[in-house]
Amino acid sequence: MTLISKNEIVELHDVNKDNCISIFIPTHRAGEKVLQQVDALALKNQLKDVESKLAKKGLQADTINNLMAPAQQLVDDSSFWREQSDGLAIFIADGFSKIYTLPVYFKEFNYISNSFYLKPLMPMFVGDGNFYLLMLERRNVKLYECTRHSFAEISVEDLIPASKRDHVGYDYEQKNLQFRTGQAGSGHVMYHGQEAATGKRENEIKKYLRAINDGLAPLFREQNMPMLVAAQRPLFDIFREVNTYPNLMEEFLNVNFGDTNIYDAHELAWEMMAPIFDQKRKDKIALFLDEQGTGKTAIGIDKIIPAAINGKVDTLFCENQADIFGSYKAEGNAVTVAQDEKNGNTISLMNVAAIKTFLNGGEVYLLDKEEMPNPNSRINALYRY
Repeated sequence: MTLISKNEIVELHDVNKDNCISIFIPTHRAGEKVLQQVDALALKNQLKDVESKLAKKGLQADTINNLMAPAQQLVDDSSFWREQSDGLAIFIADGFSKIYTLPVYFKEFNYISNSFYLKPLMPMFVGDGNFYLLMLERRNVKLYECTRHSFAEISVEDLIPASKRDHVGYDYEQKNLQFRTGQAGSGHVMYHGQEAATGKRENEIKKYLRAINDGLAPLFREQNMPMLVAAQRPLFDIFREVNTYPNLMEEFLNVNFGDTNIYDAHELAWEMMAPIFDQKRKDKIALFLDEQGTGKTAIGIDKIIPAAINGKVDTLFCENQADIFGSYKAEGNAVTVAQDEKNGNTISLMNVAAIKTFLNGGEVYLLDKEEMPNPNSRINALYRY
């Protein structure tokens, strides 16, 4: 799944032209709204609004049409709308265009300035920590490195036995045994076929899973990402016995492999992993509350922008779908907040603070008002020092 990288954020940030256009709309992966072209209509409406703003700025019709062409051609591209995720982000400037289909919900919005509006992209880079997903079947083992929004398969074919029979040398096909979920009354793994489960059979399964563990071990050396196993319970119980990776999750993802593809498994896996990674956000909020009054926190945009530019901000909390408009001059770190957000001479000061924090290695969280550490301000900062 191709998403957006930090290097691409840097590339977008480095574009400085008279009319940098940013457009965001929510989209749908499938269903009636796709068939009814709801998303295409949303984009069409945003394009009309942008064209009207550009005309008010004095641009000629031909100039506007040429500038907007990369986005305009998407409106009638039915195949494009059949391949959407949760949000569409479009960035256009003279001689430049980038279009991103992303698993992030965006409110319909457009922005024209001398740089792009990148704050809505920040959820792609927080709370989506890396983890392993091991899809463990008796005849098919796959390993993925995942985040909240992406997954990538890691090739393991040369590291693990292709099947139990290949490893233990047991005449598996002749015995015609099949592994099934559930356990015998004795607590042994159950098979059906010509023979019932025995301790010997369980030992052969254990040897096979130990070989998988040993084969994967070099990949995990010096890694500390959690690993979630997707398997049926009998296999997971045995794998947990032979596992040597210290960050194996105690819980497992119980899936029916016949009905579950990697996209579904990844979504289910994230539901289990999300509380673990969300803990970091909670810890940062708690730290902000503990540090209030010590000089290591701030709530004013006039204080936060210079700190963000200088790399002082460790964590920035922005009220989601809110903004602060005004102007900033590097000379004297002069920040002026505008009362009228529609003033064409203003910029999004929250966007500046968010992107400078991100590019300097800080983290940016977009939160609902009631989630903000200090809800009396639309922007809060936790300093590094």
